[in-house]
Amino acid sequence: MRRRALSPRPDWPRRCEEVGFAFHSEHGPYWDESAAYEFDAAQVDRLEAVTEELHRLALDALAWVVDRGDFEAFGFAPAAVEEIVRSWRRGDPSLYGRFDFSWDGIGEPKLLEYNADTPTALLESSVVQWYWLRDVFPERDQFNSLHEKLVERWRSLRDDWPLEMAVHFAAMRDSREDQGNAAYLLDTAVQAGLQAAATCIEDIGFDPSRASFVDLDDRPITHCFKLYPWEWMFRDEFALHLSAGSTLFLEPPWKVLLSSKAMLPILSALNPGHPNLLPASMQPDIPAPYVRKPRFSREGSNVRLVGVAGSPGTDGPYGDEPCIYQAAAPLPRFGARHAMVGSWVVGERAAGLCVREDDSPITRDTSRFVPHYFV
Repeated sequence: MRRRALSPRPDWPRRCEEVGFAFHSEHGPYWDESAAYEFDAAQVDRLEAVTEELHRLALDALAWVVDRGDFEAFGFAPAAVEEIVRSWRRGDPSLYGRFDFSWDGIGEPKLLEYNADTPTALLESSVVQWYWLRDVFPERDQFNSLHEKLVERWRSLRDDWPLEMAVHFAAMRDSREDQGNAAYLLDTAVQAGLQAAATCIEDIGFDPSRASFVDLDDRPITHCFKLYPWEWMFRDEFALHLSAGSTLFLEPPWKVLLSSKAMLPILSALNPGHPNLLPASMQPDIPAPYVRKPRFSREGSNVRLVGVAGSPGTDGPYGDEPCIYQAAAPLPRFGARHAMVGSWVVGERAAGLCVREDDSPITRDTSRFVPHYFV
């Protein structure tokens, strides 16, 4: 794995916007093609195998939690736990997720967390960096089958759903990034032959006479992809209707357990010494250096490195959230830049990678997306 400096395409903003990537510079430089990360085929094969193995171990850990009925570490109210368990035992399907690793391409990838509920950076991982590759390195390849696997996944789900039903795609109105990712997933569903409709999370209501969530046109929402965290949904006003409603949500409620950092100590305890898992605990009994992470946090908020020079950390809205403690696995450095490797899973199959980099050792929402290729 190496970082290669490049000259950006002269018309790169237009090229990005042509494929729906309008938020490439919304909060400062985000898409960065002044460099690219190079991998080789053996590294891609390793990342693919690790991703699928960790997804399997995560599902095993979730089953272990449900079978024991011990949800204390996650902090959910009883009604939320009941909804999670119902969803798991019904076998509600999932669509996709993203593992985040500390990895330099030489040793073993070390799992930092599993973004299993609302992973973003999907459009740029799937479409934008692929078109960049076609323009810049047409002779190279890329670990990127996201688009094909998403369409294939929708087709497999469609086979189990009524032909006349439609999937609603919901994201928060004021988030251009979330709206862009939801619009892209809507497009993959349409390509798979599904009917689809776009809405905003804020516009979803509930009709008690039909025991159904509805959109602004009073259409029942039978199937809904929502880019909105379950831990937020469980606290919302309409959470009381989740058990009464018949909506099938993607991602399903059980995904919130995998997305919580509280699953990391469980994973490490069930798989001691696993080469891709870091020791983790619900108590600060991990030898320094370690990372303190809120049980639920997003975009690197309220994370602190303990036992590292300067104790670097980030602020955010999760300061009161209980924390987990994970052995530190510093991100590889390329000059002043720290790089994190994300690995996508669609269904249960690895589907591609992405690289985010930052001048800080903590990856945040302002961290830059850098394309990749492999030889």
